[in-house]
Amino acid sequence: MVKYSYYPGNVARQSSREIEDTIQPLARTLGIELIEIVGYNGDGGNIIKQGNKELQLALNARNLALAQKNGHEIITACASAQGILHESLSTFQNDPIALANANRVLQGTTGMVLDPEDMKTNHLLHVLVDEIGLDKIEAAVVNPLDLDIACYYGPHMQRKGACGGDDVWNPNYMEKLITALGGRPIEFSSKTMSVGNPSLLTLGPSVMKMTAKVLNDAKKAGANIIVSACSLSHSNLDSYQGKAGRVAKKDTSIPAVNLTEIIAFALGHHVDRFAQLKTRALVIGS
Repeated sequence: MVKYSYYPGNVARQSSREIEDTIQPLARTLGIELIEIVGYNGDGGNIIKQGNKELQLALNARNLALAQKNGHEIITACASAQGILHESLSTFQNDPIALANANRVLQGTTGMVLDPEDMKTNHLLHVLVDEIGLDKIEAAVVNPLDLDIACYYGPHMQRKGACGGDDVWNPNYMEKLITALGGRPIEFSSKTMSVGNPSLLTLGPSVMKMTAKVLNDAKKAGANIIVSACSLSHSNLDSYQGKAGRVAKKDTSIPAVNLTEIIAFALGHHVDRFAQLKTRALVIGS
């Protein structure tokens, strides 16, 4: 059993409960113990950063310090959270002034001090491929996916040091994982393109067009569904799918699910939801 300090991110226990519902059973099946980060806070979502970079750094210093108290590396299922945590940690590891400023706030409000030297943050995807191994995952499959799947990474964690052993510019870990789960990965050109979530409230029409492009590209490539490694971006791909299609005048009708959901389904969890997804894929995803 491998242990990680689990950071749910901004939406897994709020608007996207399906992530929490599926990461827990899949982790148990694959021998991952998720240690709660008690009292964690939001990471700023790169929204706070636009107005106050120091505040976002302080928020993430607190999460990192809480994880450090647990004694385990952080794991998250959200690419945006992974990108933000990794960026914050890299800042603290390379900028002593930023670290001192964050620690001053941290110590004054919580009594904690962050020592970032040997810390690391991880996305679930990279832990599964690099640490658990595709052979073990394939052996645990109960319900092979048997779907044509577009893999959406988003841009947030596609940077050196944040995406495990995957390629920064042309990632393929999710495609490898989907293959191990019995699915058929479909290559499409927009898999690392941003859908603009942090600017949703300020640049709505542009964000809708970005979202529509990703969905339409996936559909044109022949995918039945699109699977997202970013829970924050998933809200655009799913909840705003219809609006994006109307604004951009493009066909955006394709089921969108989180990475944790599709893994859990293949491992035999939530079989009723998996059946519903396959029906949706047949009806609107082809």
